[in-house]
Amino acid sequence: MSDTTNKNTVPNIDGKENNKENKTATTRRQGSSHSGPFGRGGPMAMMKGDSARDFKGTMKKLIAYLGPHKLVTVIVIILSMVSTVFTIFGPKILGNATTKLFEGVIEQITGSGPGIDFNAIGQILLTALGLYVLAAILSYVQGWIMAGVSVDITYNLRRNIAAKINRMPLKYFDGTNHGEILSRITNDVDTVNQTLSQSLSQIITSITSVVGILIMMLTISWQMTLVALLVIPLSLVIVQFIVKRSQKYFRKQQDYLGNVNGHIEEMFSGHVEVKAFNAEERSIKTFSELNVKLYDTAWKSQFLSGIMMPMMNFVGNLGYVGVVVVGGYLAIRNLITVGDIQAFIQYVRSFTQPITQLANISNVLQQTAAAAERVFEFLEEEDQVPEVENPINLTGVEGSVEFRNVRFGYDPEKIIINDFSTKVEPGMRVAIVGPTGAGKTTLVKLLMRFYDVNKGAILIDGHDIRDLRREDLRCMFGMVLQDTWLFNGSILDNVRYGSDNASDEQVYAATRAAHADYFIRALPGGYNMVLNEETTNISAGQKQLLTIARAFLIDPAMLILDEATSSVDTHTELLIQKAMRNLMENRTSFIIAHRLSTIRDADLILVLNEGDIVEQGNHEELLKKGGFYAELYNSQFAPVV
Repeated sequence: MSDTTNKNTVPNIDGKENNKENKTATTRRQGSSHSGPFGRGGPMAMMKGDSARDFKGTMKKLIAYLGPHKLVTVIVIILSMVSTVFTIFGPKILGNATTKLFEGVIEQITGSGPGIDFNAIGQILLTALGLYVLAAILSYVQGWIMAGVSVDITYNLRRNIAAKINRMPLKYFDGTNHGEILSRITNDVDTVNQTLSQSLSQIITSITSVVGILIMMLTISWQMTLVALLVIPLSLVIVQFIVKRSQKYFRKQQDYLGNVNGHIEEMFSGHVEVKAFNAEERSIKTFSELNVKLYDTAWKSQFLSGIMMPMMNFVGNLGYVGVVVVGGYLAIRNLITVGDIQAFIQYVRSFTQPITQLANISNVLQQTAAAAERVFEFLEEEDQVPEVENPINLTGVEGSVEFRNVRFGYDPEKIIINDFSTKVEPGMRVAIVGPTGAGKTTLVKLLMRFYDVNKGAILIDGHDIRDLRREDLRCMFGMVLQDTWLFNGSILDNVRYGSDNASDEQVYAATRAAHADYFIRALPGGYNMVLNEETTNISAGQKQLLTIARAFLIDPAMLILDEATSSVDTHTELLIQKAMRNLMENRTSFIIAHRLSTIRDADLILVLNEGDIVEQGNHEELLKKGGFYAELYNSQFAPVV
């Protein structure tokens, strides 16, 4: 199809009219990406208190994505628990080896026995080694499985975001920073992926370790266990203190990261304009302001999460000292063996480690919840008006169009089209003219159903377009816009865009009809030449001819044309105009006219001013009236004073 009927990307159809119909886009071009809204509220609205964050609700939604992986998740939990249990038994077994060694040394010194039994000690050590090896294998297997689960979940998240983008109304993108959306797809989803692949198994391992080690400690000495447990309340107080303060900074960090990405994306895509207006310093200043905010929140969040480990280590060392003192006392009284003390000391060290991990994971979960919440906020945005249950399937479209008492405003409180009615017969050429901001592009958006009318109706062949599927409606139109849209790919694929089943011969026929074949074959690689991301390796006129060829290829019943000859040479302008005339033949055509000299042969001219159709008629009729159209027409040929 044409360059605006892509289901994934809808280019800006405002042409070069940066009018009041797209204030947000104009604001973004000025480099104020941080001032644009995202979603239902702007970033500052989300950053003022950050108290609206629903940690439990967000985590429940995230856990719901584990639903299809219930069995695998259970297997991972079992493997993680078994691996941890094997590891937990290690210190106890090594303690037995220490006891055997100690008793053997005592027997040798006192002569009361055979001495050190190296065979028994060797068997004990081999048993411990076997358990550690099995634990490592099981840990590797569960890590491998969990990595697959996390990648699958993040794949589904990105797929759902991509699908959501196609279901959202165009007005959302008119008021949303593009970099913010990209940040949610990339940074936020990556954050979720890392948590699922790493932290989830750590949570299971840490909880199992805490419970298992506690049981082993109790079997050795309840007195030493009591001393070790005294540090837990202090640890919980520290964790709560840090998490409470770090929570808001993690959310702000994700938000500001989206702002920085948005500004970079805008400045990079418009780097020519930035340089042309000597706005480098302004761009750098804006970036610096955003970067400072990101630095401030990132530093605070990372600092608070970073002090968690040393604080927990300090508290753990306090418990470690207490255990050593009590253990020495019990050993002197022969209440426990030396091996038990050695094993218990290992357990104490191992006991504080999973608690520390859980504390760190709590910080990671805070950051993950912030990222996941932003993703789910986007997924929960309002969809466009759903399709009708029993859509009409039009075949053999004739191309008659009627605007019947149309009333519309991007904001229902600010109506820009008050009461517009007109009827277009099949095959007519309709020119839409008016000053900047008159609403020319708005009519096209309504016709393509990028927006729905507030009142009235638009009919095609007598049927309300709201009774048609959007896909079917947009397939009826071909669009050639002033702002061409081509993607990074071969010329052949760009012309075939929207008509994937078209053969190479059909593409060649379309380019010949658009007077583009001659220059394509002269390019390096011809039709297989790859256009770069900025499409700077062909001229503006050549890009326009390719979009005309694209429209020829889909052979639409109706056309929407935005005059696109303002930035090309005279020869290319004549080619484009000739190609457009060929394209409009026997098709209902709507032409957004900027230079009135080009639409003298239009069957109907709609003259807009401030959203209203103030005049209708052909060129000669409107000139004779001496009204607003005549004033516009004459002003284009008046001498500059």
